[in-house]
Amino acid sequence: MAKKLVKKIKLQIPAGRATPAPPVGTVLGPAGINSQEFCTKFNDETKDKMGDVLPVEIYLYDDRSYTFTVKTPPAGFLLKKAAGITKGTANGSKEIGGSITKDQLREIAETKLPDLNAYDVESAMKIVAGTARNMGIEIKE
Repeated sequence: MAKKLVKKIKLQIPAGRATPAPPVGTVLGPAGINSQEFCTKFNDETKDKMGDVLPVEIYLYDDRSYTFTVKTPPAGFLLKKAAGITKGTANGSKEIGGSITKDQLREIAETKLPDLNAYDVESAMKIVAGTARNMGIEIKE
């Protein structure tokens, strides 16, 4: 018989740096997940992406077991990293806070493609370009 999904938890954790301290421990503890065990598994799986913030979906089943899926870093995080800025502008449509090249945009779109509603890189580039525009990041040719 298949396991029944009881709960789905979404977190954003720095790759390779998960600790049982808050926020991870405070979310996983009440769900009945051993936070130290989760942190060890997560850190082992993400040690090659050190420095990135990674979304993770944790699936809790009725027999107290769990699985997790690590997603690609958020587009905003990748755009800020490529533009060399710490945060986007308050009014992104009117202010320019940084810039990236078309090649950097393509690279980010290729990274995000598995998690986006896009079938090809060009469509993914349009989605990421919209995020960049809202953050005040200019795309140069």
